[in-house]
Amino acid sequence: MQVEQLVAAAQQQCGLNDLGDDSILGPLCVLVDSINREAKLNERGVQNVQRTLVGHLINRMRIEDYLKSHPDLIERAVEKPMFVFGLPRTGTTLLINLLNTDPSRRSFLRWESMDPVPPPKPEELRAGPRHDKCQEMTEMSLKYAPHISAIHHEDADSPTECQFLMAPSFVAEYYDSMYDIPSYGQYMLYQADYLPAFKFHKRFLQLLQAETGGRWTLKNPWHPLFLDALHEVYPDAQLVMTHRDPVEVVGSACSLLKAVRPMFSDHVDMIAIGRTLLETFDVMIERTIAYRAKHGEDSICDVQYVDMMADPIGEIKRIYAHFGEQLTPIAEQAMQDFMANNPKGKHGKHSYSLEDYGLNKSMIKERYQGYMDRFKVKTRHSH
Repeated sequence: MQVEQLVAAAQQQCGLNDLGDDSILGPLCVLVDSINREAKLNERGVQNVQRTLVGHLINRMRIEDYLKSHPDLIERAVEKPMFVFGLPRTGTTLLINLLNTDPSRRSFLRWESMDPVPPPKPEELRAGPRHDKCQEMTEMSLKYAPHISAIHHEDADSPTECQFLMAPSFVAEYYDSMYDIPSYGQYMLYQADYLPAFKFHKRFLQLLQAETGGRWTLKNPWHPLFLDALHEVYPDAQLVMTHRDPVEVVGSACSLLKAVRPMFSDHVDMIAIGRTLLETFDVMIERTIAYRAKHGEDSICDVQYVDMMADPIGEIKRIYAHFGEQLTPIAEQAMQDFMANNPKGKHGKHSYSLEDYGLNKSMIKERYQGYMDRFKVKTRHSH
C-alpha cells in the first residue's frame, strides 16, 4: 500500500483534491508504513484497510469542499462541548447514551462518521438513506460478529466515539485497536502532534451543526492522551472522566481487541495486546494527572463506574451540578426511559480472562495502586 495511491484513489472517487491540511500526510505515512511492515493482514484485512483509509480521505475532502462553499459555518462557535473519557470500558458508553437523550444536547452519531456531507437536517438524524445504509451494515456485522455486540454495541443513530472525527487526520487510536501496528502505536503515544487532528475535529463539528442545534456531547476513551491539544482547540470544554477497577478495565479492553483483530489478521498476538494496553493506560493516567496539575483538580469531573451503575441519574445530576447546570425534568424522564429499554447485558454477556494476555490480578493491582489511591477508585467490593 502506498500513500500516493490511496490519495489518488480517493481523489478519483470523489472528484475533489483539497485535503485542507497537508500535515496529515505525515501521520498517514507512519500509519501506512506500520501496516505494511507489521499488520500481517489477511485478504479481508487488506481490502478493509484500503477501503477504510480511502473512505476517510474522501470524507475529509468532501468536508473541506463543503466548508469552502459555506464559509459562514467556520464562524460558528462550538460552545462548551462536553467530552466524556476514561480508560476504555469504564462506563463511557452508558454515560454518553444517557446524555444523548437530553433534548438540549447533540451527539456525534455513528452514521455521521461514515457519510457526513451534506450536514443532516433535524429529521435526518434518526432516519433517511444515509442512516438506513449504516444500520444495514450494522445488522450485517451482527450476523458475522455477534460477540462484538455483547462488548460494545452501536446502532446507526447511537453516539459514536469522537475519535472518528480524528480518523480523517490519521491520528486516532482506532487504527491501533483494529490492526497490530506497534510502531504506529508508539508514534501515537510519544511523537504524534494531535493539534491538526483537533482542528479538523472542530471543522467536522462545525459542518455537522449547520442545521441541527444542541450542545455537543462527545466521548472517546482515549482523550487523556491528548488533553493539551483538546484544551487548545476547545478552551471552554467540559471534561468528564470515568473510573473503574483496573482489573476489570484491562481484562475487558484486552478482550475487545481480541474480538476485533481476527477480522483483519490470522495472527493475533495476545501477549502483545496486554503489553500494549498497559503501556497506553500508563501514559493516559500520567497525562491526566499532569493536566490537572496545570488546570486545577476541578478542571475534570470524576465519575466512579460503581456509582454510575448504582444510580446513573444521580451521577448525571452531579455532573450537571459540577458545571453549574441543572438536569431538566424532560431530560431526566428521557434518561429513565432509556434505562428501562436498555438493561445491562441486552446484547449478550461479556466474559474475559486476564491470563490469556500474560497478565494476572495481583500484577494489575500492584501496577495501578497509585492510580486507584489518587482517584479513590471504588471497586465492586469496596462498599
